[in-house]
Amino acid sequence: MQLQTEDLDNSDVRTLLSEHLAEMHQISPNGCVHALDLDGLKEDSVTLWTARDSGTLLGCGALKELDPRSGEIKSMRTAKAHLRKGVARALLDHLLEEARQRNYQRVSLETGASEDFEPARLLYQRAGFRRCGPFGDYAPDPFSVFMTLNLYQKT
Repeated sequence: MQLQTEDLDNSDVRTLLSEHLAEMHQISPNGCVHALDLDGLKEDSVTLWTARDSGTLLGCGALKELDPRSGEIKSMRTAKAHLRKGVARALLDHLLEEARQRNYQRVSLETGASEDFEPARLLYQRAGFRRCGPFGDYAPDPFSVFMTLNLYQKT
């Protein structure tokens, strides 16, 4: 599996991100989708990585800089054909290592509160993320779960 920054002009990446956004709108109430569209992913504060195997797109994940000391995980998505193969964990580990390289103290995320998002919440919990309140520009939302990880907390 190769992890690399990715050009949003690649058609397979655009297709995966479009599927991601469409599914988020399908399983989340109106006004409760916080996934970035393609324009949001093109912002200077956002870097997108993909996981590929011999050129085949396995998944993607992004890291958004909130401020010089903190970031946010965005656009985590595994292609349906590659679920439960460790793609999401590899991407998450890569994003967290990148956050450490950027000297972030904390990485946070927003995910859904419904049963559909249980696998994502478990992935983040296993990586050390803990529930927190809204951060950045988020407001309290019963359909969202906010999580954070202090990158330098002693265990």
